Amino acid sequence: MPVDPMDDIELRSVQLQFPNARGSILEACEQRRMPTDKGDIHVAIQGDTSKPAIVTYHDLGLNYATSFAGFFNYPVMRGLLENFCVYHVTAPGQEEGAPTLPEDYVYPTMDELAAQLLFVLSHFGLKSVIGFGVGAGANILARFAHANPDKVGALCLINCVSTQSGWIEWGYQSFNARFLRTKGMTQGVIDYLMWHHFGRNPEERNHDLVQMYKQHFERGVNPTNLAMFINAYIHRNDLHLARTPPGTPGAETAATTLKMPVINITGSLSPHVEDTVTFNGRLDPTNSSWMKISDCAMVLEEQPAKLAEAFRLFLQGEGYATPLSTPASSPCGTKYHTYSSIFFANFREQQLQAAQERERERQLQLSLRIGNRLRETAINCSGSGSSNSNNNANNDPTSEDDLDAENGNGNGNRAYVTTDTSGTLYFGTQSNKIRITENPLPEPISS
Repeated sequence: MPVDPMDDIELRSVQLQFPNARGSILEACEQRRMPTDKGDIHVAIQGDTSKPAIVTYHDLGLNYATSFAGFFNYPVMRGLLENFCVYHVTAPGQEEGAPTLPEDYVYPTMDELAAQLLFVLSHFGLKSVIGFGVGAGANILARFAHANPDKVGALCLINCVSTQSGWIEWGYQSFNARFLRTKGMTQGVIDYLMWHHFGRNPEERNHDLVQMYKQHFERGVNPTNLAMFINAYIHRNDLHLARTPPGTPGAETAATTLKMPVINITGSLSPHVEDTVTFNGRLDPTNSSWMKISDCAMVLEEQPAKLAEAFRLFLQGEGYATPLSTPASSPCGTKYHTYSSIFFANFREQQLQAAQERERERQLQLSLRIGNRLRETAINCSGSGSSNSNNNANNDPTSEDDLDAENGNGNGNRAYVTTDTSGTLYFGTQSNKIRITENPLPEPISS
């Protein structure tokens, strides 16, 4: 039986384009402990603090590293970080290797967690930020934006829930919180957290990713601290947002919903699709958009390219300078122009062509005005200097003498056009010259 030579291929020089991408965010960030009125919180700073600020907030069972490490190390997002500084905020007791919170510690409510962001902005001197939140973190950022609209320039929220918890969610999460306090991280809690993030049957889409998050829930999460965070989340109150119909007397849209631009994102396989639809119905349609990304539930991990491009275009639409995308699938690693960059390049070219056309039109109008002025002045000067010829022509302005004077041809007392060294036009005879200027009337000068 013949042997296929392709069966003996040996791979010797295979390497990642960005090795250790997930862990490199830990080394690239500056770790801070921020004191607040409800205890200390962990903040990781990634980027130049002099650039515009992006504040991130994670979901249940995660922290800044496990939630945003892979996404912000994606090639497109790496280029975006050149123009922004990211402040990764972690809820109390949810950071990697966090000690168990004291028994007498009263965990902050969702509104109090949102109010803690004021301490972050005050400490770093941030006047306005861009919010980027997922799940419970998206709810916290929405609360903060609603209470402090002047401090949030834009929001990117993924799987955001704007209502209070229902009976089914409250029941499941109450059991999870009780098991986390008494028995630790049980299989039932892990299954519920996996459903919360990935929806149903995640192993069929990405088995390795699912195993990685299961190991994180088993080993990298403090069960007691997570139980407190879950308890705060299921006891959340409604955001009290409402889209006021146009023309409603005595009501203003800006007073009842979020004022800043919002991009509301979810995955088509996420269990929170209906929650994002409800949230979208409460936003002002003039400054918000709803986006459902196909074939994923955990958008940050399963479809980072689509989310990164959507986030980049969203920031570009709000006036922030963003670099061109560099796709990982490009065989040469070269930059490509997205639709938006092509549109703005064409727009600039059209603006330049329009400006050149206006300049040509202005020059044409100026030359026509000067030509008309020369004709009128030629007729007047030839009429006063050559009265005999005009009388012989019966004051006909189209006589030969007038035409010669109009064209600047002739001699003697006939009018002609001259210029000096500065380019100024003069019309008339040797003894009576008139300066041709932009003024409404010619300026007579002494010979």
